[in-house]
Amino acid sequence: MAAYGRPSLRDLFDESPTPHIAHPPRTHHRDFYLATDGSFRDSGGGLGVVIETRDGERVARLSVPNQAPDNNVAEYRALHLGLDVLAARTPADTRVGVLIDHDQLAGNVNASVLATETRYDSPHEVSVPNQTGLHWRGIRARLHGFEQVRAARIASDRNPAHPLANAPEQYAHVNHEPDRCILPEAPVAAERIPPPSRSNRGGASD
Repeated sequence: MAAYGRPSLRDLFDESPTPHIAHPPRTHHRDFYLATDGSFRDSGGGLGVVIETRDGERVARLSVPNQAPDNNVAEYRALHLGLDVLAARTPADTRVGVLIDHDQLAGNVNASVLATETRYDSPHEVSVPNQTGLHWRGIRARLHGFEQVRAARIASDRNPAHPLANAPEQYAHVNHEPDRCILPEAPVAAERIPPPSRSNRGGASD
């Protein structure tokens, strides 16, 4: 079931662009989907995380108060937190779809992934805000610990992690939800039906 009555993370990922990476149908077949968001306010912001399986089953939600120097840093901190939680609850061969409402961060994630997946230098530059500190290093380490990762850019008003990041005092209860380590169901292979030339063949007549 999708959080807040919205489409599942898989549906949102399938509908969204993946910066720097072509988005063929096979790209949609992730094992887990992670949506993150970070907010900044002078009075204190927050970090939001939502994790689901490809079947739409919720694995985890977090809504954590956070005082970042600006919104960009908050976004990086939120992704770092989400990847840490996901890595602790999934096997190493996991294929992950990440949903972010931050253009530069989504582009940096995919550029970093491409740089390790190919033998050639990626033409896409990675530009990280100086104040992110060690969070980008931690993000990269997590990205390379999964079998495959793709980041999609979504609008903030469609990001299920957005309300969690913007109102951590209102959603603090989600942090006390029971830990769940749910593995997605195995994909069901399509039934193979022989072509009419074979299926309609009868036995030899006498």
